[in-house]
Amino acid sequence: MSQTASQNTEPTADGVPPHRYTPALAQQIELAWQDRWAAEGTFHTPNPVGRLSEGFDRVADRPKAFLMDMFPYPSGAGLHVGHPLGYLGTDVTSRFLRMDGHNVLHPMGYDAFGLPAEQYAVQTGQHPRVTTEANIAAISAQLRRLGVDHDTRRTFATIDPGYYKWTQWIFRQVFEAWFDPEAGKARPITELVTELDAGTRQPADGTLPEGRTWAELTPVERRRVVDAHRLAYRHEAPVNWCPGLGTVLSNEEVTPDGRSERGNFPVFRRPLTQWMMRITSYAERLLTDLDRLDWSDSLKQMQRNWIGRSTGARVRFAVAGETVEVFTTRPDTLFGATYLVLAPEHPLVGALTAAQWPEGTDPRWTAGAATPAEAVAAYQRQASRRSELDRQAEGREKTGVWLGATARNPLTGADLPVFIADYVLTGYGTGAIMAVPGEDPRDWDFAQEFGLPVVRTVQPPADFDGGAYTGTGPMINSSNEQLSLDGLDKAAAIARVTEWLVANGSGEATTTYKLRDWLFSRQRYWGEPFPIVYAADGEDADLPIAVPESMLPVLLPDVDDYSPKTFADDEADSKPEPPLSRATEWTTVTLDLGDGPRSYRRETNTMPNWAGSCWYYLRYLDPADDERFVDPELEAYWMGPREPGDVGGVDLYVGGVEHAVLHLLYARFWHKVLFDLGHVSSEEPFRRLVNQGYISAYAYTDERGFHVPAAEVVERDGQYLYEGAPVTREYGKMGKSLKNVVTPDEMIAMFGADTFRVYEMSTGPLDQSRPWETKAAVGSQRLLQRLWRVVVDEESGAVRAADVEPDDETSRALHRAIEAVRDGMTTLRFNIAIARITELTNHLTSACPPGTPVPRSVAEPLVLLVAPLAPHLAEELWARLGHADSVAWAPFPVAEERWLVDDTVQVAVQVNGKVRAQVAVPADADAAALEAAARADERIAGHLAGATVRRVVAVPGRLVNFVLG
Repeated sequence: MSQTASQNTEPTADGVPPHRYTPALAQQIELAWQDRWAAEGTFHTPNPVGRLSEGFDRVADRPKAFLMDMFPYPSGAGLHVGHPLGYLGTDVTSRFLRMDGHNVLHPMGYDAFGLPAEQYAVQTGQHPRVTTEANIAAISAQLRRLGVDHDTRRTFATIDPGYYKWTQWIFRQVFEAWFDPEAGKARPITELVTELDAGTRQPADGTLPEGRTWAELTPVERRRVVDAHRLAYRHEAPVNWCPGLGTVLSNEEVTPDGRSERGNFPVFRRPLTQWMMRITSYAERLLTDLDRLDWSDSLKQMQRNWIGRSTGARVRFAVAGETVEVFTTRPDTLFGATYLVLAPEHPLVGALTAAQWPEGTDPRWTAGAATPAEAVAAYQRQASRRSELDRQAEGREKTGVWLGATARNPLTGADLPVFIADYVLTGYGTGAIMAVPGEDPRDWDFAQEFGLPVVRTVQPPADFDGGAYTGTGPMINSSNEQLSLDGLDKAAAIARVTEWLVANGSGEATTTYKLRDWLFSRQRYWGEPFPIVYAADGEDADLPIAVPESMLPVLLPDVDDYSPKTFADDEADSKPEPPLSRATEWTTVTLDLGDGPRSYRRETNTMPNWAGSCWYYLRYLDPADDERFVDPELEAYWMGPREPGDVGGVDLYVGGVEHAVLHLLYARFWHKVLFDLGHVSSEEPFRRLVNQGYISAYAYTDERGFHVPAAEVVERDGQYLYEGAPVTREYGKMGKSLKNVVTPDEMIAMFGADTFRVYEMSTGPLDQSRPWETKAAVGSQRLLQRLWRVVVDEESGAVRAADVEPDDETSRALHRAIEAVRDGMTTLRFNIAIARITELTNHLTSACPPGTPVPRSVAEPLVLLVAPLAPHLAEELWARLGHADSVAWAPFPVAEERWLVDDTVQVAVQVNGKVRAQVAVPADADAAALEAAARADERIAGHLAGATVRRVVAVPGRLVNFVLG
């Protein structure tokens, strides 16, 4: 017999059998097997080539399976029981697939750059790396104690210089690339320069100095044109500036009420020069390729909504010697446009603002200011204090001011007043709208507030008496000597007016997106340094230069002060001073970049924490490769397309839905750039994605409405009390804010890791949220104890399995369980698998009471079925059953078809269409046999006595119906 991981178990208490599966024994078994797995490298996954290829001959003929979780940020609080839901889901799946004949890659790493560690460093002066690495060690220990089968050789953190060297390398690839709209993909920037020099391509609109050609430009001017095409570029634009955090934030990091998602600090809109990534160039591919992914419809829809594709027309309006372009999805309503609205940040606002108010100006349009310039400046300041989500919130009062200027409607020739209002945003369309209050509720509200005219261009129903009409109907009030749309439906009217706009040089059909370019720089210390320098002086001092690959990584320097600083006393007018800007010995450097030694200054912004998580799945393939960010052969093996048209990618990715439009969209963008440049063979990073549910638990608030520690609340006489005072019970997502956290450590101490695993997996399908009740884990504990007793005699410790034949009922129960457990494993409904294991265990408990043998041919498959869920228990039982190798590599059972078919079936017997009885018949009984069995039933015989049977309808396997005269 093979040696087991635990030996010579002593009784745990008086009266307790010496070999009972108690929490103490469970923990002894678990720790022993975890040590053995580590010592033997049980979960070391071999690569087909390279440093980690040892043992690949063992799995060369197996299909591969790459599974992973969204890797955690190493918080000092560690894991609570909600965090392992996904980790255990992938672990169970990984173990099942390995047993089912796959070469399984299941790694884990740490997304370790982030604000919490830096904020702690600001408070304590302790380097954020110290805090972060301590947190990583703590979470790694928690994951090990849970028994997850990660290949620990592949673990890394994004703060490792050997990792962020390649994050910087990828940034260089993006920086040194441009998006070719004709090819629909990224290409090296050097190819663009070659084509510009050869005259085979013209610079994009707006990138050349006015009135100049490429050939007439100086080298520095040419460089500025080229930089305007790069996928990573610097740009001054309105950004979300958060003085409280000392950094700018992406739109996704700002709450609807205009505060930072982390820290709840106020956020202001102000223009700053920042690094941007041209993700908008990929908007259409990001959108259309969603249809090729195995993701939930709801998650795909979230990305579709965020990308926000709209088709319509650009319309040009002449205003005070300038041209304002408006994007509209409803050019058919141009006859109903009665005013224009620009975003407060629109670049033409200054040029269009009049010097004085015209005589007779409506006071509502001036906001009480003496001049348009004063009104505009005050309004822009007010708008900068609101987030974009707040500005677009439904029901919010409409505000704005007139610029003192009018625009010419290109179709009607009418003069339209031009306002600025914060419900219009710069990032969507052109940052300007033609307002049609008859058909748009927001425009209607603004028109009512400012006394502006309303012209309906769509006929509402006769009984319509509301404001803006957004429904369908024939066009009205839409004719003049140039064009008539009256009577047309929407589609026909859009086509006709767009044709007119194009013919008259006043517009064109176009597509636009809500997606904005990705704000990619942060004014923080704890992030990846940019591999960028600038000349210390000269006319090219503002031009970014990527350092050579040989100089990577650009290491993060040590600093004395981690605090971000701001200029100006007023928060809204403040500007950032990144901590790295004070590291003067680091920021100034002499380099020879090919034209001799020269003094340069480094970029002092750092990358956002999203940078490291954009590509980490690729680094799992070999995190120690110092020559390339990923070996192409490894990427092709683990992530390459399975067949023509397949996007490739990770086979199963599990994580929270909260990352739908942050990490997931950013990672898809980076991966597509890498694909275009030939660095990867897969078009998408994550072929299949599953969002795990949340775990909720009871929380309690005191009379002040403050949450109190749930673990310290007691129930007495139907009341909930904290320190003797009554509290109110509520239900919410488990977390620190609600003080209702339960940790895996607590559960393991009470029950053992396997009981915790089985309980968490039994509470519902992986993608559904579920309640938490610690006491309910007792049910899972009892299941494992019964399963233990099936194999081990609690008194003697002897193995009960013997070479005896199971009866038919037991064989049928076994193989039905195998089939159902397989289905539960493959569909991630582990609760179904556990329910079927429970049924089989209960059957064996009854069929094979203590003192009787259990058929080995049933006991062993039972252990294999539970192995992915309770691996420590399964390893122990497998060893006691005499197996030397780990159960992790044992073949998962396959059901025999003959035991899945019933010998008999219940058939309904009807008389004149009414069910009068159920009879058992052989499963293969024909119509004659069905009729005979039905007639033999006493209940049916009574109905047929003395009656005339006119017809008998017999459907094998389903029913018999006697039609009486």
